[in-house]
Amino acid sequence: MMARSPLYGRRIHISGSVIDDGAIAPTHDVNAARELVTCLVRELVKRGANFVVPVDAEPIRNVDSLPICFDWLIWKAIKDNWTLRPSGVPGPLAVAVQHHKTEDQIPVANVELWDELRASPLVKIENAAHWNMASKRMEAQARFGDVLVALGGAEGVLYLANLYHDAGKPVIPLNLALCPETTGARRLYSFGLSSHQSRRLFQIEQDGDSHDWINRIRFPQRQSIADRVSVLVELLESLERPRAFAVRLLNPDLPDYADVQTLFDMVVQPVVEDELGYRLVVIDGRQAYEYSRIDQEIFAKLHRSSVVLADITGARPNCFLELGYALGRGLPTMVMVREGASLPFDITTFSGLHWKTTGAAEDRRRAFREHWQAIRNRPSLVPAEPLIS
Repeated sequence: MMARSPLYGRRIHISGSVIDDGAIAPTHDVNAARELVTCLVRELVKRGANFVVPVDAEPIRNVDSLPICFDWLIWKAIKDNWTLRPSGVPGPLAVAVQHHKTEDQIPVANVELWDELRASPLVKIENAAHWNMASKRMEAQARFGDVLVALGGAEGVLYLANLYHDAGKPVIPLNLALCPETTGARRLYSFGLSSHQSRRLFQIEQDGDSHDWINRIRFPQRQSIADRVSVLVELLESLERPRAFAVRLLNPDLPDYADVQTLFDMVVQPVVEDELGYRLVVIDGRQAYEYSRIDQEIFAKLHRSSVVLADITGARPNCFLELGYALGRGLPTMVMVREGASLPFDITTFSGLHWKTTGAAEDRRRAFREHWQAIRNRPSLVPAEPLIS
């Protein structure tokens, strides 16, 4: 039996486009890129990965009549391979991001494909409100995606990359001859060739070498599509897992410390890391720092975490400060406290897990799982409401 891939349940967003200039993006390179995308999707489906894919028009290159974007190619590859998906993968196989004009813009050749996709329980449709605006649609895509794989493109790919980076999510740029070297994914790739910048694009599990991977995905012309896909999948499986930032009591001299430590050892870490696939991040002064000051380290890691687990047992001021930052940033946040603890009014009205210090480990983990499932999609405290839409 094959071991579960680290990509199991993670949402991959493959994005980019091809310039309509045969001198910069020759037809044979475009066809090679399309074959790579098709084969990559197939391998990712087999490993239990999920996808974020826009639903939109399909403009065509004048130079060779090939599509400028890869979205419908990705949808076809998902449909052709979804029977290969392992059983039990959490979440929909694909999140389809569309806008109010989408149905009118779907190419005739893809209408039948889309009707089958949209009727499937494996596809979840998300709408970018009434915005027919690329930036708004990209914001929705980045909100759902876990990893961005970029090829070709221009300003839109750079905008997406910034959205992913700000959320602490990895960006994998491919240096394929689909756009000028000064823009899109090729500009991102050149940026990553500087060894001190490559970690800003993506980080490797167990402090692996991001710069080494940048060189491994250079993909010379002689390298086969199968070898390129193999390297890409290996890189995606080597990425650092999404971060779950822990806000908690860390001073062992305080009376509540032992109970909090037992909770994290017995309940939080086994569920969050072994079951949900996150990496639990605790800043207690024993880790290697990326920043010179511990407060900067804490808030940089907190800012770019995927979820926050805030235990406020002991009512420490720094915990409330970090909790407030997480809520203000709109991060998925689970609030926890030992049963019977005295809390400020604002916190008592906020749904949280009141955990027990007694009971079997599995019973305590079950309570944690149930509460997480109940609140993981809770909206932010103050929803973002545009002036006009």
